Parts: sequence; structure tokens; C-alpha cells
Amino acid sequence: MHIPDGFLDARTALAGGAVAAAGVGAALAGVRRHLPARRVPIVGLTAAFVFAAQMLNFPVAAGTSGHLVGAVLAAVLLGPGAAVVAMTAVVVLQCLLFADGGVTALGANLFDMALVAPVAGYAVYR
Repeated sequence: MHIPDGFLDARTALAGGAVAAAGVGAALAGVRRHLPARRVPIVGLTAAFVFAAQMLNFPVAAGTSGHLVGAVLAAVLLGPGAAVVAMTAVVVLQCLLFADGGVTALGANLFDMALVAPVAGYAVYR
């Protein structure tokens, strides 16, 4: 479920953005160190597939929407670090192109859908 603009106060939105930036930065550093260059296209293909699969939206409550989340699939295919990078691209594109979630809540949306979902899903998978 995407968090829209106006649901979070400024302090929570800033904290979510800071945590998301730190998590995505750590994932990027890990991917840079551990992902072979020949596997980089697979990250893009996975992100494209997840993006397409997540286009099926349904209303939840009070102006929010829900959809399939491909974070665990991405984590199983790519590993948790690369899945965080792929899911970050997906969530940012959904926010900016399709208004799924608000720009002010982007950090919180990244935290729950691009950080927690792939890492927790991968932990359960392992």
C-alpha cells in the first residue's frame, strides 16, 4: 500500500527519507562490491517485470491503493542488495509517473516496499 501525501507529519516523512536514503546507499555500496557486471542487466529486467506486475492497483481505504509487491521475488532472484536497488527504481517510478504514493511520503514508501520487504522476504526464504 502506498502512503499518499498528507498522511505523515513532516518529522515522520523526513525520518523515513533519511532511513531510506541510508538503506539504499548501503545496498548500492554492496551491489557495487559484490554484483558482477554481467549480472547487472538481470537487475534491470527484474525491475521491469516487477514494475509491470505491480501496475494492477486496487483501492484499499481512505485514498490509499494496494497492489502486488514483487520484492520477495526480486530478492530471491537477485539477492537482497540488488533487490533493494531494483525495488527503489520501481517505487520511485510509480511515485513520479503514476502518482502511486506521495512525493513527501516517498522515503516511507521506499522504507517499507524497497527496504523492509526484500530484506525480510529474503530472510524468510533463506
